[in-house]
Amino acid sequence: MRWLFSLAVLCAVAFSGAAWAVDEPSRPRTVVIGLDMSKSNPLVEDAAYAARVGQRTAAELEALPLRSHVMLRTFGSYDISANALKIDEVISTRAKPQAVAEGIGALISAVPELVAQGKLQAQGYTNVISFLENTSQLIDCNASDVTVILLTDGFEDSEYANLTKGGALPHPEALYPGCAELMMLGVGQGGGSPTVTKRVREQWAAWAEAAGFQKYTGLYDW
Repeated sequence: MRWLFSLAVLCAVAFSGAAWAVDEPSRPRTVVIGLDMSKSNPLVEDAAYAARVGQRTAAELEALPLRSHVMLRTFGSYDISANALKIDEVISTRAKPQAVAEGIGALISAVPELVAQGKLQAQGYTNVISFLENTSQLIDCNASDVTVILLTDGFEDSEYANLTKGGALPHPEALYPGCAELMMLGVGQGGGSPTVTKRVREQWAAWAEAAGFQKYTGLYDW
């Protein structure tokens, strides 16, 4: 019986070794963070709200695997000079995910103060679609799992549509085929109506599906 026990132990060790051998590093992720700097978005002036959004966004970054890419951009007006803030970080042994998460969260929390100091510019339009169109040229959903997080009220106000006046979003091209998720934090904020929030969320859910995202999340609050 002893030899049966020894054989069982050897098999267990061999199986464990095989499992370890095939264990591979987690697939890198790409997280694009868009800050909506339009005046309608409470992010630009409400410090308490900005802090909550910063914490929520940081939570999405804390467990990113090595070689993941974090991109942060601002949007609002269709104006490059008004949206010059660009941050790009690659998760590594030096740039650990928790450190990157803390830095990004702190920056988002500081947006109202930066606007008040004139270091960031509050803007008069909300070009969400053009931001997503431009961003789609910078990422590859086949190379990594791509999540786009927009800190926005979702009220598109541009040549494409005006959701504040009951307009509808245009049907998009397949800009993000196979991308993991489009997440919007703050959808409907400032609209003052749950039915308005529902309508805006549904508009973006349909847009995200047509654009190729596998999932859409639109949160008014969390």
